[in-house]
Amino acid sequence: MDIAARTDRLAQLLEERLDVRGKGFDTKLRRAGRLLPRHLRMKGQMLVDATARADHPRLLRQLDEAALDLAAADLERYLLSIDPWERRKGIAVNLSAGLLFNLLLLALLVFGFLVWRGLL
Repeated sequence: MDIAARTDRLAQLLEERLDVRGKGFDTKLRRAGRLLPRHLRMKGQMLVDATARADHPRLLRQLDEAALDLAAADLERYLLSIDPWERRKGIAVNLSAGLLFNLLLLALLVFGFLVWRGLL
């Protein structure tokens, strides 16, 4: 499988699993940011650099195919392990928990104010 096909597949997985939009693998990788672990971002950047070099015949021979295959496989394995539904559900739970905590804190402050003023 050539570099362009690998990066197209990874770009598709980034969009499906992490909801990252953009044109091309390099834009999606940049927008994914901290959604990916650092070592996988670095491997993704290695694939972006290899894509740029693949257009030139002499630079193409300098690429380490084994390292690129390993980087693509690691990134694909990680992206396939992500369940988009569970990720969205976790985001919703965290958001609602923070909102509930803030409402509870506000209720305690109002109750404390009412007790302090002697209205309760």
